[in-house]
This record gives sequence, structure tokens and C-alpha cells, in this order.
Amino acid sequence: MSYTHLISPDILNQHVNDRNWIIFDCRFSLADTNAGAKAYRFGHIPNARYAHLNNDLSSPVTDLTGRHPLPSFSLLVDKLGQWSVTNQSQVVVYDNASGAFAGRLWWLLRCMGHDKVAVLDGGIKHWQKQGYAVTTTLPTIEPAIFRMYLDENQWLNAVQVRDKLAAKTIKLIDARTPERYRGQQEPIDPVAGHIPGALNRAFQLNLNTNGLFLSADILREHFKQMLGDTSPEQTVHMCGSGITACHNLLAMEYAGLTGSKLYAGSWSDWIRNKNRRVCTDY
Repeated sequence: MSYTHLISPDILNQHVNDRNWIIFDCRFSLADTNAGAKAYRFGHIPNARYAHLNNDLSSPVTDLTGRHPLPSFSLLVDKLGQWSVTNQSQVVVYDNASGAFAGRLWWLLRCMGHDKVAVLDGGIKHWQKQGYAVTTTLPTIEPAIFRMYLDENQWLNAVQVRDKLAAKTIKLIDARTPERYRGQQEPIDPVAGHIPGALNRAFQLNLNTNGLFLSADILREHFKQMLGDTSPEQTVHMCGSGITACHNLLAMEYAGLTGSKLYAGSWSDWIRNKNRRVCTDY
């Protein structure tokens, strides 16, 4: 059986030593970019590799990009092979933020034609809460060959977003908190506010009080209320830099609302061009 959206600690524990199951620790902190790697060294799920958001899952930032540009896919293909990933691997990704960072690698792999990737529901916190062990032992890694089947239609750039919003052919959903969306608070980017026409759904709304995803049925109802007559294929997700937007995209896929896309650059990319309109609601 393949897992393509979410996976429970119980299921992962049954396969944690399976050579065909490749596990990635994606813990990260925007405030301290070394915190995730440090946490990995102090204890991770057995056999997990560490994937760094900035160094592995993004390209270097330039004056023309947002904070987390898409990685070089050719470099990422090589890294995946070095991490033992093959086209037959079941990949599991996790973090300590209920999927907020792990969702990036989940989405990247799907763009590369690899659907057998799932986010560990509740992450390492829920794993440990269920009584499963962590280790400081580094995994034994044998290089493999991973072949990419890249689908560049899975994301949009700023010009596409602008034009499609003007033509009213997409619905844009912003995954940032309401305070940041409204422009009342902006702790990260130099400009506050949101893209005119964007709707707000903070990614935290996909979770229950224990940091686990809501049921597929509940998520489907929530998103259908927001989308109205708009199809999932005409839905585009964004956030501050294209990371937590993947959480909303994952939630929709898990809910059976398939085919939505990502504005990869998101807000931090949009505001690089001073001619693009911004909106505040306060």
C-alpha cells in the first residue's frame, strides 16, 4: 500500500526499518536556521535523514526572489539519490510544526512525479507522545538513482497570478495568520498586507488542538465553503514564502479536492516589485 497524504506514527513504526521506506526530518525555524539540524542531532526518528529548508529545499535568495525560491530540481534529484530515494521508495516527511515545513518536501516530490510521499501526522511530537523512540544514531545510506518527471504546471509565478486574478480565473488563498494577512503585523517581510483579491485561511485551521489534521470530511466542507463554485484546479495557495501554503494544498488533497497549485514565490516575492498592488484591511 502507498501513502500519499498523511501517515500515522503507528503505521510508520511498522516500517521504520524497511529499506524501501525513506524518512526525512524537516524541522526548521525561521528565527534560527540551525535549530532544525541541531534538534536532529539531539534525537530523530530512527533512519531519518535531515533535509534543510534553506540549503536543500530552496535556492539561494536574490534581489529578484522571495525568501525561499524553488530549489534547483537537478540538484535536488542528485541529493535524493544520495539520500537513497528511488522511484519505488515510500517517503515519509516530518517536522515539529504539524507539517508546516515538511509539507514543502511533500509538495516538491509530487512536482517531481513522486506521489508516494506522506507527512507524518502530528510530526515528531506526536511520534514521541505515542511512546515511539528517537535516536542520535545516523542512518546508513546507500546512494541510489532517482528519476524525475517534473510537472512545472504545479506552480505559478507572480505574473501568472496577477493576470489570472485580473481575469478572475483563479481563487488565491493566503495561508498566513489573519494579522499578517490584514497587514496589522509583519514580523518577517519589509511590506505588510496581502495581494488584492486573495482570501485568507491560516494553515493552522487545518489542525485540531493536538496539532493533528482534521478529518478529510471536515476539511472538505471547510474548503468547499471557501471555494464556492471555484474548482480545486482553479485554486492557488500562497503564504509568506511558499512554505506553509503547501499545508493548505496538502489539506485539500487529503480532503479529495485535488489539483490546486502553489504561488511558489508568495508574498515575499510579490513585494519585490513595487509596482504590484498591495492591500491592507485595518
